[in-house]
Amino acid sequence: MAEHRSMQRAALLDAARSLLSEGGTEALTFPALAERTGLARSSVYEYFRSRAAVVEELCRVDFPVWAAEVSAAMERAGSAEGKVEAYVRQQLVLVGDRRHRAVVAISASELDAGAREKIRAAHGGLVAMIVEALGEMGHAEPRLAAMLLQGVVDAAVRRIELGAAEEPAAITDAAVAMALRGVRG
Repeated sequence: MAEHRSMQRAALLDAARSLLSEGGTEALTFPALAERTGLARSSVYEYFRSRAAVVEELCRVDFPVWAAEVSAAMERAGSAEGKVEAYVRQQLVLVGDRRHRAVVAISASELDAGAREKIRAAHGGLVAMIVEALGEMGHAEPRLAAMLLQGVVDAAVRRIELGAAEEPAAITDAAVAMALRGVRG
């Protein structure tokens, strides 16, 4: 029985990822989850009490995987600058990944305070990964620089997600250049 519930929960999360990726937060509804998984709508409520609960679970499950991929890319870099570049590039590579697309869609939705706090904490963990490299590069306030750097990444993610006129590779290159050289180009 526990294995069946675990499989059903995983199916619901996979359906939620698909719905978020395809149609954003508006698409994530319990009727849509029920339809995608073949469950009765009332059964979805047995697994999650609300849409926010689905979102919280997606963040709990998916964000650490995403952060681990960013961390692994940074570990492969040989210098502080290389780590900054890897931090930016890997996050932007993940824009096409369904897990990441779900996290992007989630961050734009109207969530309760608890869910927003969990997302903020997860992003805080991501920002913390780059602080040391920025310190090595000589930033007087590496934590502040890390938060601003994440703002550049977030803006690039939004630009890619919007289907901007620029190719994703050009947006990525511009974000890396800004991260390493500022607005000097």
